[in-house]
Amino acid sequence: MSIHEQFAQIAREDGRAALVTVVQGPHKGEKLLVRIDGTSDGTLGDPELDAQGKADAEDLMWAERSEVRGDLFIDVINPDPRIVIFGAVEYAQHLSALARVCGWRPYVVDPRARFATPERFPDALGVVAAWPEEAFEQLGAPDKGTYIVILTHDPKLDDATLLIALRSDVAYIGAMGSKRAQKDRRERLLAAGVPEEDQGRISAPVGLDLGATNARETALSIMAELAAVRHGRAGGRLSQSKGGGRIHAAAEAK
Repeated sequence: MSIHEQFAQIAREDGRAALVTVVQGPHKGEKLLVRIDGTSDGTLGDPELDAQGKADAEDLMWAERSEVRGDLFIDVINPDPRIVIFGAVEYAQHLSALARVCGWRPYVVDPRARFATPERFPDALGVVAAWPEEAFEQLGAPDKGTYIVILTHDPKLDDATLLIALRSDVAYIGAMGSKRAQKDRRERLLAAGVPEEDQGRISAPVGLDLGATNARETALSIMAELAAVRHGRAGGRLSQSKGGGRIHAAAEAK
């Protein structure tokens, strides 16, 4: 199977990979396929170019964009971002629905089997009635393409999820909770050996400040924050933006 055929197959399987092509210079036209597990096929015709291509591919595969860097064009394919929602509550119903509308892959996790059912979450791609560790065994380990949102107020479930998330390199960790709940959570995590600086990765309370007054609007505020984080934005009103760059991300080629 040729490199192009392998790349196309990975795309059909919703995988993550990069096809690096030399676009100018003596090795113009040479190609290197880089997979997410670090393996590769092909060569750019020079060991230094191969090393540079692999490094750029690794960077851009998780940034989820294609780009020209020097003499190389890195063409990236990636699955839709995955959001794992902990807590089979009403907020999760609306958040999973919004996630699907936005092209994300939502999953709902809750050890309470009577609540964690596919019937209650028709928009979720998977509903797992299990504790976090077992759930990730089923769903696959959290990675840089995973966004975790905790919507429960149960310290046992919250802490178990956060300890897994904080040991990983997930793109985002968000959790609901009042100021008192956050203070209590901070103290529990400190007691569990999680330093203050690591806890800074937790976005709590989760979501953007939209003045939400119901579960649907709260889900919208969470989805808005997730989109902002994915695209490296802080959120806020475009009419008040002081930046001089593009206000919308460039459309992705399909």
